[in-house]
Amino acid sequence: MIFGAVLAGGKGTRMGNVDKPKQFLTIGGKPIIVHTVEKFVMNDKFEKVIVLCPEQWISYTKDLFRKYLPDGSRVEVIQGGAVRNETIMNAIRYVEENYGLDEDTIMVTHDAVRPFVTHRIIEENIEKAQQGVICDTVIPATDTIVESRDGAVISAIPDRKFYYQGQTPQSFRAAAFKQLYQELTEEEREVLTDAAKVFVMKGEKVTLVQGETFNIKVTYPYDLQLAETLLGGEKKC
Repeated sequence: MIFGAVLAGGKGTRMGNVDKPKQFLTIGGKPIIVHTVEKFVMNDKFEKVIVLCPEQWISYTKDLFRKYLPDGSRVEVIQGGAVRNETIMNAIRYVEENYGLDEDTIMVTHDAVRPFVTHRIIEENIEKAQQGVICDTVIPATDTIVESRDGAVISAIPDRKFYYQGQTPQSFRAAAFKQLYQELTEEEREVLTDAAKVFVMKGEKVTLVQGETFNIKVTYPYDLQLAETLLGGEKKC
């Protein structure tokens, strides 16, 4: 079985003085999280689309989906964790408790504030995961990457052609992630902030899925303006 996990645990502190987490801000007349979940609901390969958010926002999130997603029977809203990978583990526990977990159970994890993910990106993530391949969605780095160990002086300028910017989805076999995550020390869990890092740290091969430059993460106030523009372009298409 294939499950989507939409990670909506962020508080949106970088968005400035807003009264709600950034995933609930509105673009094009609908909350960002609704646009994102719609992309997953449109794909009938998902058994469930699990949305994970802070406990105090669960009821609010459910109300949003009742309003904007009339065909939301495959959407389940549950509590996220304190950090990203704990949120993923909550999704895996939900699947294990309600559907069982076997070696072929696939998890497609995605940021709630990336509403412009495409059908092609989701499909390629699913295809790789079905082949037993762990994958991360990326785009080539376009700016020169500068390394500074002290924040004041450049220590290295690596060759840009070897570098990519990480996006989401990240997809993998759920049981494999659970096993590796449970083996991590507390120190490793603090450093390994997303699923791909866990697999790489443990020596697993993580392959690349080509993302899109417009698959942006809505993080700053400027991103809201850009998202409105991108949404207008989607509607014209």
